[in-house]
Amino acid sequence: MSTLDVPRAELGLLVLYLNKAEARDKLCRAIQYGSKFLSNGQPGTAQNVDKSTSLARKVFRLFKFVNDLHALISPTPAGTPLPLVLLGKSKNALLSTFLFLDQIVWLGRSGIYKNKERADLIAKVSLYCWMSSSVCTTLVELGELGRLSASMKKLEKELKGSDKHENEQYKGKVEKYNDRSLALVKAAMDIVVAAGLLQLAPKKINARVTGAFGFTTSLISCYQLLPARPKSKMS
Repeated sequence: MSTLDVPRAELGLLVLYLNKAEARDKLCRAIQYGSKFLSNGQPGTAQNVDKSTSLARKVFRLFKFVNDLHALISPTPAGTPLPLVLLGKSKNALLSTFLFLDQIVWLGRSGIYKNKERADLIAKVSLYCWMSSSVCTTLVELGELGRLSASMKKLEKELKGSDKHENEQYKGKVEKYNDRSLALVKAAMDIVVAAGLLQLAPKKINARVTGAFGFTTSLISCYQLLPARPKSKMS
């Protein structure tokens, strides 16, 4: 094996990661909310970075609403309880609406759409849609975690007398449980971010709190988008 094989493979993963528009968007999101945290709502360089990055990110999301629109009309996995189906579809509808309205917000912020008052109203409505979709996501993840927990307990009973951690099915469920737990944390924190952007509780959720939570959820998103490392081949 060449000494360059490992760094070449690592760089290949980085290229693969950065080629994703979603990954670049989340990296910009981390910059945006990190700047919001540093500025604490005060004028200056950090606030300028926050605002300019926020506007730039909207370009990444052009026509992204189609993704959730497609998910909305796609069939759900068999066996999914009706409440979770309805919550999942509500999340898709709300997120798609947010992303669609966000395009109008971009038109307003870039000066193409001239009605500032209406653009500001649309921005507010879009944020409420995003916050509501985060609430739906939180409830979906809670429900799915409950289902996973029940199936893991059932599998544990079936595997009595053997090492459950060596069982591929059990390991798969544990991995899913961890992924959904992380998604739950992110969705719950995003509710706080949305509340901060909407200034629903400005004394408690100020710009610094919003920035801190937004930066954290951005890092979680970046982590979730990491490409899987190829398994090393045994000689």
